[in-house]
Amino acid sequence: MIMAKDKTAYVCSNCGQESPKWVGKCPSCGQWNTFKEIKIAADTKQKQASAAASAGHALRQNKVLRLHEISSHDDPRIDMHDAEFNRVLGGGLVPGSIVLLGGEPGIGKSTLSLQTMLNLPEKRILYVSGEESAHQLKMRAERLSTNTHHLSPNTQDNFLLLTENSLEAIFDHIKEVQPELIVIDSIQTISTEDVESSAGSIAQVRECASALLRFAKTSGVPVILIGHITKEGTLAGPKILEHIVDTVIQFEGDQHYMYRILRSIKNRFGSTAELGIYEMLQNGLRQVSNPSELLLTQDREGLSGIAITSAIEGIRPFLVETQALVSTAAYGTPQRSATGFDQRRLNMLLAVLEKRVGFKLAQKDVFVNIAGGLRVTDLAMDLSVIAAVLSSNVDTPIEAGWCMAGEVGLSGEVRPINRIEQRIAEAEKLGFTDMIIPKYNMQGFDKKKYKINLHPVRKVEEALRAIFG
Repeated sequence: MIMAKDKTAYVCSNCGQESPKWVGKCPSCGQWNTFKEIKIAADTKQKQASAAASAGHALRQNKVLRLHEISSHDDPRIDMHDAEFNRVLGGGLVPGSIVLLGGEPGIGKSTLSLQTMLNLPEKRILYVSGEESAHQLKMRAERLSTNTHHLSPNTQDNFLLLTENSLEAIFDHIKEVQPELIVIDSIQTISTEDVESSAGSIAQVRECASALLRFAKTSGVPVILIGHITKEGTLAGPKILEHIVDTVIQFEGDQHYMYRILRSIKNRFGSTAELGIYEMLQNGLRQVSNPSELLLTQDREGLSGIAITSAIEGIRPFLVETQALVSTAAYGTPQRSATGFDQRRLNMLLAVLEKRVGFKLAQKDVFVNIAGGLRVTDLAMDLSVIAAVLSSNVDTPIEAGWCMAGEVGLSGEVRPINRIEQRIAEAEKLGFTDMIIPKYNMQGFDKKKYKINLHPVRKVEEALRAIFG
């Protein structure tokens, strides 16, 4: 009997491009020295297919269908009993989907997944850990639920724990226990016998993820993969891992802050603009249903360089505090630094201030920070960034009770923004008395239903005159 020879390929660790030989520069993404050698077993696909089939779930036989034969009704989503998690997933977990949850070490990925699974007593869950022992997970579960007596009997019966690193052994256990939801913590610790390299290598991560994807799609059992982040801030493993899965969710936040943000990067079943906010406490993560109160400094009286924006991420409005510091440049070249805000957009706004409004900031350092460790991409932040920069420059605080929202164009005009009514309602709910909005947003708008004083403006100069008098 002649054994099939293993094949060798080279894969770009940045974009997933494959090549039969090593090349210095990736022809797809243009990065240098990113090609890594991987060994591909000749019969890997057949073994993976048989492994998924042997897991015991009824396989779905695919066939050619006409368009009118296909039902437009989706399978009912699985409610995660977590409003923030449900929102980021697009309304719940889709049966048969595969979700990748990524984040930095120690940010709380395992805590979030374990806490969420413990809140699903009606589902039979298999939690596979390749990093921690069963005893460590038991201690964490006790801490998350204060004590085990708070866990319902259903949860204690249906929550199944497995500490295993072999993919083949995991499939054997799946066949035995027939779970309705699977969590793999983490995909970098799982290895298959079909690939000779060690766990965590590009080949192992790719082959294990492909086998789990095939199992999820054929059995209808959703799989949640937990993945690590590299020092560059991208998900570890080949870029093709992000293409394989249905949903990529990033769990982020500064370890010096108590806030954690769950952000959707890719979602085949919902919007990628959604985010969920959590607060890290001693006994787990707490959902933050009203992030505006957490993201605003309580005492802003007499402080210059602070402006409040009514921002929107996805369909969710919340008020964000923009902080700015302008000081004389100590060295020849002035610094421009932005935390949580686009650096290039900051440079553009400073150029608009200098050209259209006449403020000379060329010889001054400018630092901008979004409070609370948030990273906001909403263009309506422009007006508050300009207001905060000028407030710091002239060392004059913005009056309490004022907030704003508006996009600034290159000619100094204040452009209209979306969802203006939601932004105004959020500002009024938190007790703000005055709000600056673009004049173009006033068309067909009934301002009588709001008690907040609205100040419509067309240009940046008008906004600054309204704020500073």
